[in-house]
Amino acid sequence: MPSNHRYSLQNRLLLSVSVLLTVFLGLTGVVLDRAFRASVESGVAEQLQVQIYVLLAAVDEADGEFYFSENLREPRFSQLNSGLYGFLLDAHGQVLLRTSSALEIDLTLLPFTHDLSRGDTVFNRLQLNDEIDYFSSSYAVTWENRTTPVVFTVLESSQTYLLSVSNFRASLWSWLGGLAALLLVLQLLLLRWGLAPLRRLARDLTHIEQGQTELLSEDYPQELNTVTRNMNLLIQSERKQQQRYRTTLGDLAHSLKTPLAVIQGELNTIKTPDASGAQIIQEQLEHMNQIVGYQLQRAVRSENSRTLARQVDLQETAERICRALEKVYADKAVKIEQQVEPGLLFLGDERDLMEMLGNLLDNACKYGHGRVVIRAIRNTDGELPVSLVIEDDGPGISENERSVVLERGVRLDTLAPGQGIGMAVVADIVQSYGGRIDIDRSSLGGAKLSLLLPNVRF
Repeated sequence: MPSNHRYSLQNRLLLSVSVLLTVFLGLTGVVLDRAFRASVESGVAEQLQVQIYVLLAAVDEADGEFYFSENLREPRFSQLNSGLYGFLLDAHGQVLLRTSSALEIDLTLLPFTHDLSRGDTVFNRLQLNDEIDYFSSSYAVTWENRTTPVVFTVLESSQTYLLSVSNFRASLWSWLGGLAALLLVLQLLLLRWGLAPLRRLARDLTHIEQGQTELLSEDYPQELNTVTRNMNLLIQSERKQQQRYRTTLGDLAHSLKTPLAVIQGELNTIKTPDASGAQIIQEQLEHMNQIVGYQLQRAVRSENSRTLARQVDLQETAERICRALEKVYADKAVKIEQQVEPGLLFLGDERDLMEMLGNLLDNACKYGHGRVVIRAIRNTDGELPVSLVIEDDGPGISENERSVVLERGVRLDTLAPGQGIGMAVVADIVQSYGGRIDIDRSSLGGAKLSLLLPNVRF
């Protein structure tokens, strides 16, 4: 059973691409962020190593005391709480010397690395309190007159590093977000361009349904050529099959009608005292004639023709039928008033339209007193666009009879010629197009029959 949920191929593809782009660009951002942080930390480590060499060049010893023999080339070493601090430690972790910038640093908070061998370098991050992180680089050297190495340690606040990383992240995600939006727009345009043949195929099928074209064109991409060719074959096969059904049904009905007429004619010439038996045979022959007539009526119309519709001019068809019926009922001086505006199109088989209008107008002329009106009314309720209304000035149809008048074989006037199947054929055709028939009292005094069909367009 088909699902009521409708989805779009374009939306599905766009959603898939969006997910892939989000995952890809997200992972790209994470990788680039980590690479940038590693690069910055590597740069900080190199800078701190350079600062250690600056301290090493400026430190000297006299009488076991270390001091700076010259001004440090890095001005921040001389600025109190500048964020760059230098220390000289012995093998036991005791501070032998520190720069002016580190005079207010609480040495008890510093987890110095001092157990290093000569030439060892250690780079890590330290946290003095809950707010500030530091990068730390330590380098062990052997000093003259000392049996154990001394360690040069430099600390630098990570605030500059964090600010650089934050700015990079903001810039990175802004560019990635803009790139994602641009790629999505380009992907949407590409999808619309790539799916354009499918949308054109849908439009062409709609045109066939509305009767504007007969078959699909052959101007499609290679991937759709097989589909369109098979659909054209299917459409042609369906039309041929419909025609074959109608022809077969018509031939069958005609072939039965002739023997029935012969039997009925011979029955009328037979003189028999068994009048009741002859009456029964006559009734059954009339019933068989009704069935044959009904099948003949069905043979001239198409089964649900909306899928392979043609455009039929409603005004022109109505005029032809009205002219013919005015000649047929010339003895009654029937006048058919037409109020069908030009441009109305019936999307279906022309024989179906002629069958419906012909039966209804014929009944109106037959049972009316000489005045018949046919008009097209635009519906404002939005249910169906147009109503075809046929009215007459006859006796009308009572409310009790309206429910049965559309049944096959039912005749309200047994004196008028007919088999009581015309209205049934009309109802059958209207139902096949998804419409309905409303029966009411006309302002002319007679019957008012409204055909509400979804396949009538302005």
